[in-house]
Amino acid sequence: MGKAPYSINGPRTVEIEGISSGLHRDRLRGTHSSARPLHQQRKERSHTVQLYRVLVGATLLLIVFAFLPPELVAQENEQLIGSWRGGLEVGGGTTLTLVFNITQDDAGTLTGTMDSPDQGAVGIPLSSVSFEGNHVNFSIQSIQGIYTGSLSDAGDQITGTWSQGPASLPLSLVKGDALPPPERPQEPKPPYPYSTEEVTFTNAEAGIDLAGTLTIPDGVGPFPGVVLVSGSGPQDRDESLMGHKPFWVLADHLSREGIAVLRFDDRGVGSSGGEFGTATSEDFTTDALAGVIYLEGQDRIVANRVGIVGHSEGGIIAPLAASRSERVAYIVMLAGPGVPGIDILVAQGELINRAGGAPEVIIEMNSRVQRSLADIVKREPDPEVAGPLMRAIMRDELENLPSDIKEALPESQVGDLAINTTVNQINSPWFRFFLHHDPRPVLERVSVPVLAIFGEKDLQVPHELNVPEIEAAFQRGNNGDTTVRVLPGLNHLFQQAESGSPSEYQQIEETFNQSALELVSSWILERFATPKQDTLS
Repeated sequence: MGKAPYSINGPRTVEIEGISSGLHRDRLRGTHSSARPLHQQRKERSHTVQLYRVLVGATLLLIVFAFLPPELVAQENEQLIGSWRGGLEVGGGTTLTLVFNITQDDAGTLTGTMDSPDQGAVGIPLSSVSFEGNHVNFSIQSIQGIYTGSLSDAGDQITGTWSQGPASLPLSLVKGDALPPPERPQEPKPPYPYSTEEVTFTNAEAGIDLAGTLTIPDGVGPFPGVVLVSGSGPQDRDESLMGHKPFWVLADHLSREGIAVLRFDDRGVGSSGGEFGTATSEDFTTDALAGVIYLEGQDRIVANRVGIVGHSEGGIIAPLAASRSERVAYIVMLAGPGVPGIDILVAQGELINRAGGAPEVIIEMNSRVQRSLADIVKREPDPEVAGPLMRAIMRDELENLPSDIKEALPESQVGDLAINTTVNQINSPWFRFFLHHDPRPVLERVSVPVLAIFGEKDLQVPHELNVPEIEAAFQRGNNGDTTVRVLPGLNHLFQQAESGSPSEYQQIEETFNQSALELVSSWILERFATPKQDTLS
């Protein structure tokens, strides 16, 4: 089967960030220190990367040359040492930059890493590197990918093929300098007009300790406070994704404006305890509330002026927390959903697949399958019962595709592995909660001030679908202080964008548009600045 420029399984990671997992979290104890920020110490990244529609499934080919004298091996290796980059045409007008960084250890053995900068993936270890004659082979077991090629006589170009699953695509590499880190002009730089502390606090309900960073403005104080809650999937305290750190930028801005900020690693991520994989948005809500309680106990923070800012899935968590605890003084929803998860999933899939050039027959089938699987989740609480029903639906839909479409789909998108992966994801506790959680009744119960903002070009939580439902819920709940804004030209991450497609996130230098940052800080300070802040302003 040939390659396809689209995915029949949707965006498989629902990123309302996402959304691939996560919202979440009254008593608690806390400790803190002034150690160097952990986010500056940790350089860990996930190396499981899916190269867009070129999916996994290859058999590793290992070529071993053990019979050359070591000095000849080292001499030959010199030609390969360095960085090699090229553009992989994956269809739909999308080109992914791949970079292979080849080094040699003291024993003369070639090793290396691969970067996929357009996806924010850096330092993926190569399982093996072989070089014999002019033949080059790189294999990457973690993503089941293989690159084979031939080095030019001049030693400055490799012509070859990238294989992943049944798909094989031409890929030429040119030798050059390693890719510089992407420009991120908004990343905070000292001097900072606030203190930074590494802190831990306890979610007593869950019995886990969570780790984060607390920034408190310099000056008289006390100050209003806020807890930042990230989007779906395992997120660190900076909400790091696609080479950006949105929560670091947001926390820096808020604390410069006079607001204390707590941002923390999701449970089971970074320095936080607990298990991420079995948690749902309900669990993450208790984590957020534990953060609110921690801030209430800080001398330089006003206990009754602590709120929650939640992005994407965090925009589900913030209303849940405010509807359950009077401790939450206000909430800010950044691209927070106003409809059930299945409606988000379908709309998101249609918009992103259409932006990627997928045929309408695929888009329609994808939406139909998503709703069918969600119906099974709703009526079958037992995943063991639901799984076979889901698999049968997916196989039937694939079988009924037009023959030309079916032939264009690689086995890695339509085979048992792809189907089982989708079924396991949808059957997970987090996804089961997400699909049928309706935020509207929750929003009706929120009585504290609310700011809800959306990007005009957000394809993941589109404002056209969500804003009317959110506004109607506020009206039914008679909340007298709600503000809803759609910001022109911004995407799901609140960057100035061309199309709003997630494929642009990494390529955009801007991390968090200044107009959005200023809207959040000014809205909070208008309502919760302390009397001393009012006097100084």
